[in-house]
Amino acid sequence: MTTKKKKKPSRLAKALLETAGDMRKAGLLDRATYAKITMRHLGATGAPKVAPMTGEQIRTLRARAKMSQAVFARHLNVTVGYVSQLERGAKHPTGAALALLNVIRRKGIDVIL
Repeated sequence: MTTKKKKKPSRLAKALLETAGDMRKAGLLDRATYAKITMRHLGATGAPKVAPMTGEQIRTLRARAKMSQAVFARHLNVTVGYVSQLERGAKHPTGAALALLNVIRRKGIDVIL
């Protein structure tokens, strides 16, 4: 039984993926076509790393955005109770919420508004 060796994406593949992302942002590539780009194109290292966040960091993000918990929750598509639990440290964000919080931390709240 042979196992396939996982290859890193080539420079060409990375450049094509970056171009496809730019084309999607510019509206030149529709969502369905862009969605066909899969992890096999990116390789094992293609997925961006998502850093964990503490409750204090989340509270600071929200305060910097000058939003109430209710407004912040609405933009994250989560409940107010979940935002409260995150800020208190009772829960830790995962999945899409964590990814979105990291985008807000890196680029600012305006990217999702």
